[in-house]
Amino acid sequence: MNILNAVDFQIKPNHDITAELIKLIDAARQINEDKTIVFETGTYYIDSAKCKQYMLYITNTVGDKEFSADETPHLNAVPFYFNAIDNLTFDGNDSIFIIDGKVTNIALENCKNITLKNIEIRHAHPDMHELKAVKVSPFYVDFEVDRDSQYKLKNNKLYFYGKDYCCKEDKKALNAHWVELFRENAPSIVKCSSNPLLGAVKIKVVKHRVIRAYYINTFKFQVGDCFYLSDVRRQFAGIFVNQCENVVLDNMKQRFNYSLALVLQDSRDVSMLNSAFAPEKNSARKMASVADFIQVCMCRGNIRIENNYFDGSGDDCLNVHGVHYKIIRADKNKFLVKFMHHQSHGYNPFHKSDEIAFINPKTLLEYGRTTVISSKMLNEYEIELEVDSAENAIVGDAIENISACPNVYFENNKLIRVLTRGCLFTTRGKVVVHNNHFVSTNMSGIHLSDDASYWYESGMCRDVTIQNNVFDYCGQTPISIKPENEIYKGAVHKNIKIINNKFNNYKGYCIRAKATDDIYIKNNKFSSDKIIKHVDCNGVTMED
Repeated sequence: MNILNAVDFQIKPNHDITAELIKLIDAARQINEDKTIVFETGTYYIDSAKCKQYMLYITNTVGDKEFSADETPHLNAVPFYFNAIDNLTFDGNDSIFIIDGKVTNIALENCKNITLKNIEIRHAHPDMHELKAVKVSPFYVDFEVDRDSQYKLKNNKLYFYGKDYCCKEDKKALNAHWVELFRENAPSIVKCSSNPLLGAVKIKVVKHRVIRAYYINTFKFQVGDCFYLSDVRRQFAGIFVNQCENVVLDNMKQRFNYSLALVLQDSRDVSMLNSAFAPEKNSARKMASVADFIQVCMCRGNIRIENNYFDGSGDDCLNVHGVHYKIIRADKNKFLVKFMHHQSHGYNPFHKSDEIAFINPKTLLEYGRTTVISSKMLNEYEIELEVDSAENAIVGDAIENISACPNVYFENNKLIRVLTRGCLFTTRGKVVVHNNHFVSTNMSGIHLSDDASYWYESGMCRDVTIQNNVFDYCGQTPISIKPENEIYKGAVHKNIKIINNKFNNYKGYCIRAKATDDIYIKNNKFSSDKIIKHVDCNGVTMED
C-alpha cells in the first residue's frame, strides 16, 4: 500500500491548498498500485480562480441556451478532479474544505475502485441568500439578510455578490418560480414561492443587514417568512461521477451545492454511505442544494444509498432514470438517435452488447429489441448506433438502453425539507426503498414516472419494494405511480410492493396509480381512510 500524506505536498491546515491539491492528485495518478491519500485533520481553503477547468457534460444540468455570452458552455472549475485513477482511497480525516467561488466540487471520470471518505465541503459566500421578514406593515416589509451574504443597493435595486457572481435580485423575478419559502409555524416544510421582491416599488437599507421593500400591499407576507434566492441554472454540481466503476462515498458532507449535489452518470456500482447533504449546525442557511440532491442517469450494477441525512434540497432528493432517445433516422442495421432534453446531452452511454428496446412514446410500451455492435457520437446531441437489426425502428419513436438500468437500494435515510419529491424512480432494475424517514416533501414522497415527450426520462419499473418507511408529511400523494403515457394499451409499470409503511398527516389518497399492474399493499398504517385510487390497473391486492 502506497501512502501519500498531504502534508508532504505542502498541504497544511488554514492555508490555500488549490495548487498543491492538483499536484497531490496527479502524483496519485502516477502510481498503478493501491494507494491512499491522507490529510491532517483541519480546515483548508480553495480558490476557484486557481482551479483547473474541465469540459463536463453533466446530465440534468444547465442547457446550452442558458449560458451567457461571456461563458464557455460546460466549462467547470474543479478543485478535486480525478481522471483515469484506479485503486485509490482519499481520506480527508474529517477535514473541512472551504471553497470560495463557483465550482463543481469533485469530479471523477474513467476511474475504478475509488473511495472518498471523511470529507466536509463548505462554500464561502455562496450564491444562495436568505431574506427573512422581520417586520410586516401594510405597505412595506423589513427583510433581514443572512450573515453569509454580501449585498449592496444600487439604483433602487438589491444586488448580491461574491466570488464569480454579482446578481441583481429582481432580475427575471416575474418568472422566478423556484424560490424556497419557510414559514415560522412550519420550519421543517419548504414551499415554492414567487420572488419576494416581485412588485417592490422601492428598496432601501434600514440598518446593517436589514433592507426595507415597499409594496402596494403586503398581504402575502408573514413575520418569520424566510425566502431563499439563488441562480437556478444548475451550472455546476457537487460531486460528479462519470464513466466510473466501483466508487464508494463514505462520510461525505456537502453543506451547499450550486445545482445537483451528486450526479452518477454512465457508471457502475456506486455506494453513498453515512453521509450528509445538509447545512452545517448553526448555518446561516436552511437550504443545502439549489436542485436535486442525487441524480442517477444511465447507470448499471448496484447503486446503494444508505444511512444518510438529507436536508434542504431545491428539487428531488433522489432521481434515478435512463434516457429516452428519439429515433431520427434508421436503415437495416444502423440508426441515428438524439438527446431530446436541452439539459441532458454530450455523453455516449451505449456500450458494445447493450440491449436496446424500441418504445412507443404514446403508450410507453416496448415493441422490439436489438443489440448494440458499436456506437459513435456525431455531435453533442446525436449518436449513431450500429446494431444487429434496426428493422423494427420507427423514425419518431424512442429507444431505451435497458442494459443501463441499475438496481437501487435506498435504505435507512432521513429526508427533510425537500422542495419537490423524495424519491423518483424510472428504472427496470430492482428498487428497494426500506426503513427511511420522509419527514417532509413538498410533493410526493415516492414517485414512479416514465416519459418520452418532455423530460424523456426512461423507463418502466418492474420490481419495486417500498417497505418499513415513515411518511410524516407529503404535500402531495405520498406514493405516486404515474407513467406519462398518453394512450393506455397495457401496463407500463408492474410488480410494486408496498408493505409495513406508516402514512401520517395526509387526508387524501395515500397511494395513486395509473397504468400499473400487480400492486401489492400489506400491513400499512394510514392516517386517511382513502388508501388507493387507481386507473387502468390490474392485480391490485390489499391485505391487513
